[in-house]
Parts: sequence; structure tokens; C-alpha cells
Amino acid sequence: MYAKTYSAAVLGIAAYPIEIEAHVELGLPAFQVVGLPDSSVRESKERVQAALKNSGFEVPSRRYTVNLAPADVRKEGSMFDLPIAIGVLASLNRWTIPIVEETALFGELSLDGSLRPAHGILPIATMLVKRGFKRILVPEANADEAAIMEGLEVIPIDTLRTAIEYMTGEQTIRPHTVNVKQIFQQALGKDLYDLQDVKGQAGVKRALEVAAAGGHNLIMVGPPGAGKTMIAKRLPSILPPLTLEESLETTAIHSVAGLLPSGTALVTRRPFRAPHHTISDAALVGGGVGTVRAGEITLAHHGVLFLDELPEFQRNVLEVMRQPLEDRKVLISRTRSTVEFPSNVMLVCSMNPCPCGHFGSTLRECTCAPADVARYMAKISGPLLDRIDLHVQVPAVNVQDLSQTDPGEPSSVVRDRVLRARTRQLERFASRPGLFKNADMQPADIEVLAMAQPQALEHLRASMSRLSLSARAYHRILKVARTIADLAESDEVNREHMAEAVHYRDLDRPYWQA
Repeated sequence: MYAKTYSAAVLGIAAYPIEIEAHVELGLPAFQVVGLPDSSVRESKERVQAALKNSGFEVPSRRYTVNLAPADVRKEGSMFDLPIAIGVLASLNRWTIPIVEETALFGELSLDGSLRPAHGILPIATMLVKRGFKRILVPEANADEAAIMEGLEVIPIDTLRTAIEYMTGEQTIRPHTVNVKQIFQQALGKDLYDLQDVKGQAGVKRALEVAAAGGHNLIMVGPPGAGKTMIAKRLPSILPPLTLEESLETTAIHSVAGLLPSGTALVTRRPFRAPHHTISDAALVGGGVGTVRAGEITLAHHGVLFLDELPEFQRNVLEVMRQPLEDRKVLISRTRSTVEFPSNVMLVCSMNPCPCGHFGSTLRECTCAPADVARYMAKISGPLLDRIDLHVQVPAVNVQDLSQTDPGEPSSVVRDRVLRARTRQLERFASRPGLFKNADMQPADIEVLAMAQPQALEHLRASMSRLSLSARAYHRILKVARTIADLAESDEVNREHMAEAVHYRDLDRPYWQA
């Protein structure tokens, strides 16, 4: 007695189909799950048998064999409970389910037969549409997420009995639908953090605007209490809203990671991730023992990765970011497979100028020895700093700025300027959208050179020699200068634009010499 059902699994953030074969025969009582399952899949036999009995179905003592194909790929998670249960019951009763070939099943079973939500439904639904499946049975809590993908009937299921009755034609369930545009509209509203909350720091706010307009990386160096963390948290409020394509990709990442809040079908705001400095390299860029999982740099995809107190991070943790920052993706290689994660993020860092935090301050005396200051700054490698476009000094805020009543520019006003600058960039590279990304050594640099005035290029050449900058810094300065010109709505890069871009590279020298 044999039956087959269909499901899917996720590797990285990509899904692939799984065939679940159930075979029942006379013999010594046993329930064997094969096909390279992990412990959570092997334990499904206990949940499946209890759920079937508590749902009113008889489970006689037989020899049950369940195979998850393909057998050479490791399966993990509890989402296979529902297809295993229906496959076992179909093989016992010799049912013929007409719609089984075009239906995928997902859901973790409780012992009473009710269904718990599963992770990774959105990338799975995307894959099923491409594979030609017509419908998907999911727990009710996952129905909104699955229904985002058009071309697939989403059948919300609350219990195992309901699923069986639907599959056998005893019950009709109306497919679930959602209005994606309405979800986007409902998510629009006032940001939790607003740039006008920051008192003073006009120069830092300007640097933040430049970073947002060009998608540039940023590091802030200043004493404790100067507002570095406060400013960084307000960066998402001046970034452009997520497009639908970006939102779907971000939602898929968070869905696989199990980070979608309850009742949320779509991530509509740019992520802001701020891991603690005790994080490991695998947790930051992805990996892990056994199952490969996305790291913080992927969870911040299309958003901001904020590293506070940068020198407190382990050096090996910071160095593994160098390639993902340039390639905008992370490749995790294992013996059996290679997993790719996206990592198109804005890196924002903050740090103190010395261990006590007051080196160079006019308000408080630094208590650190010169050797301690040099050792502290040396914790950040030159190659990593070279990949950060804007280096900004954040001075201590004086009492006059703190007591001012002028609220300053709100985030909405700054965001409008950022949007106009990004529109200019998109129009410039409309035929080659890949050049819009802030990657290194791209042909777009040639076009920026052509748009630069001779005085601007002469200033750049002089600065390269004075600051001993690398070739990578040269290309990044060109990009920053082009961004500054776009904010000024200028077709050419003049000397003022170039001078400001070079100014943001002053921290390539030691902080105490700047």
C-alpha cells in the first residue's frame, strides 16, 4: 500500500520541491522516516500518530516507511508533518486523491491535530508557481504570506481533519487572497525615529543624507554621548521606501529565519539590524554547524547594518565582512552544497576615539596613554576602513545646542531630497541598472570622470597624494562626489562637490592627526 504527497524545503533562502512517499505493510510495528531527515523530521512520527488518533482516525499497528525525496539533500523542520500524515492515511485506506499531483502541503501538527505555522512559506510559494503547482495547503497563520504570490490557490487549514476532508473532496474551502497594495498603504505612517529629534550635529546629519542618497557606508567617530547611536537609528527614516520587489525579497529572508511578526504578511520597512559586539563571525555573515543559516548582514538586506562600538568586535568577525560588502552577496561553501545569501546593505559603524572616549576633546581630558590610543584605533584594519565611504567625526554636543527650541528638519524633508537624488541616479543608468549599486571598480566611474570639472579632478589628484589614499578610495570618492552633485541637482561634479567627498576620507589618517 503506497501513497505520495508533495511538499517543499528551503536551502538558504531558495526552495526546492520534496516528494513524500508513504508505504504501509504487515510486519513488526515500526515507523521509519528516511531520506536524510534531521531530528525534528524524525520526531514527526510521534506527532503524526498522536494527531491522527486524536483526530478520530485509526492507526493500526503496521510497518510504516516514509521517504523524503530527493534522499541526498538534508531535510529539516516540522513543516512535513501534514503531508506525512495525509500520505500515511491515504496508503492505509488506499485513497486516490485526484488533486495530489498539483497540491503542496505544509504545517506542523500539534498532538490534538491542530496546525502550527511554518517558516519560509513565501520562497516556497514562489518556487511552486514556477514549478506549475496550482494550490498550497498552509496553516491559517501563514495564509496571508502565501497569498502574496499570485498564480497559486492558497487554502488555509486549521486542523488535520479539515485538510483530509478538503483533499478527499468532502469539504470545499475558498482560496485565501490578500491585497498587496492595501498592505503597503497600511504600513505607511510616521517613522518611530525622526531626524529632527537630534539636536545640533549639522555636519553629521549632512553626512547621513549623503550616505542615504548614494547607499554609501558610513563610520562615525566621537566621544560618548555625542549622539552616534541616536543618529544611526534615524537613517532608515530618510531612506527611500522599499519597492515591491525589495519587499518580497526581504520578506522571504525574514520568513526563512522565522522573524516575521505574527500577523505580518509583508516586510514593508527597511530592516535595521544592530548586533551586539559579542557576535560570532558565523552569526554575522551566515553559516553554522549542520544547517546553513543567514547572518545579520543578510537579515539587513535592503536596509542598514549598524555596528556600535566597532573596536569591541572581534577582529576576525569584522574581517569576514570585507568580501560581502563588495560583492553584495555571501557564499557559504559546504562539502555537499554551496548556499548564497544576498547582502546589499548600508554599513553604519560608530566608535570612540580612544578607550576612555575623550581623546582630542575640548570638554574633558583624555586619560589614555598614547600607546593605548594607537592600539585602540589599530583594532580596525585598513582594508575594512577602505571599504567605508564616509568617515565622520562627531563632536560632543554643547549645552546651547541641547537647549535650542528649533526642531530642525524632519526626516520627511530630508527623504524628499534623497529621493530626488536617487531618481537622477536611476535615470542616468536606466539602461544599465546594475551600475547604480555602490560596488567597486565599476565602469560608471568612467562616466563620473567625464562629468567632473578639471578643477575637481585636480583637487582629487592632490588629495590622493596628500592623504596616501588607495585606488579603492579613489573610486569611492568619485562615487561620493557624484552623489553630492546629485543632491545639488548638478549635472557636473565641481570642485566643491569633490572637496566635500575628500573631506569624508580624512579619517584614513589616524584620528588624532586629523
